[in-house]
Amino acid sequence: MQKPPVFNAGGEDSFIFVSTYEPRECGIATFTKDLIDAVDRLNKFRLGVIAVNDPGAIYNYGARVKRQIEQDSFGDYKEVAHYINSSRFDVVNLQHEFGIFGGESGEYITALLENTCKPVVTTLHTVAPDLGLKAQEVLESIVSCSSSIVVMGRVGKQILEKAGVPPRKVSVVQHGCPDVPFVDSASVKTSLGLKDRTILSTFGLINSGKGIEYAIRALPRIVDKNPSVLYLVIGETHPGVRKIEGERYRTRLMRLVDKLGLNKHVRFHNRFLSKRELISYLQATDIYIMPYISQNQISSGTLVYALGAGRAVVSTPFLHARELLANGRGLFCEFNDPDSIAESIEKLLENVALRKSMEKKAYAYSRRFVWSNVAKDYARIFNQASKHGR
Repeated sequence: MQKPPVFNAGGEDSFIFVSTYEPRECGIATFTKDLIDAVDRLNKFRLGVIAVNDPGAIYNYGARVKRQIEQDSFGDYKEVAHYINSSRFDVVNLQHEFGIFGGESGEYITALLENTCKPVVTTLHTVAPDLGLKAQEVLESIVSCSSSIVVMGRVGKQILEKAGVPPRKVSVVQHGCPDVPFVDSASVKTSLGLKDRTILSTFGLINSGKGIEYAIRALPRIVDKNPSVLYLVIGETHPGVRKIEGERYRTRLMRLVDKLGLNKHVRFHNRFLSKRELISYLQATDIYIMPYISQNQISSGTLVYALGAGRAVVSTPFLHARELLANGRGLFCEFNDPDSIAESIEKLLENVALRKSMEKKAYAYSRRFVWSNVAKDYARIFNQASKHGR
């Protein structure tokens, strides 16, 4: 028999997050850390984390992490549910991505949710109209067990509504970004050793879904007219990819650079950058490139960060990009098409006024989802869930 929920009698609302967490190198871990730090700065809440570990990994977490789940240990999920029920945390926030939980399509997470008495707010990092049968079954169970669902774009809400999820249950809160000043790229380049270069960049945990090879294939045409161009590929290979195939994708990219004679025009930063370093490289960027190959991606933290730094963006029209780059906030290129990428980049390099206008639009638009604003939205959703209960 499940224990009744124990709500905080001391008057201080308290929330616990189930997610991967730093120092694990994972996009969702970084997102969760940024979100918790932003909510913490509101100075109103007590916060905790249940960290999900990848198989065989050990992490040196801080005091904020109250329990750990070994991804493939089914019993851990039930044990954590009992801990939550007996704790003084009022609301659970699940940061969900299929690949970070155990079982087929991450099905073990449903054992935690089905045994938890506290209200659950789930942030869905992946929603798509073409999920496999098992993933769809897992998603339906998560939605059923959740008091509220958060997605990071209107298209995510539309997909859920078509699947029969009541609109009132779904909130749209964009991926957050740091609140950094808008600066001209030239003012940052010298400190990074990039003076007099025209900087293109792509950042994030590297995997074949990024489509970086198409951006590299676009470069010969671009550098022929713009010999100062340097393309920065910033970030290490995704740890999950590296465990399976090592550095195969990055090696393929480097061989392509050699084959095309682009060694002076492409630079790989094969490491996980600190937030401060990342922001500096983004501020030094003239054009940010997102040649992603999947059109169904509904969330991109890298795109949000680029907008937050006020950068002009060239992107394939995946779902999240269509929303964020509408109304002149970016340029779209075709999927898997180096010529289309080159055409869009050349347009921005030749038309400086267009690029500057795009930068200002991107920066102004991003102010609504700096982390301080995102934290307030989440706090409001958590408080509503706490009031209404499971």
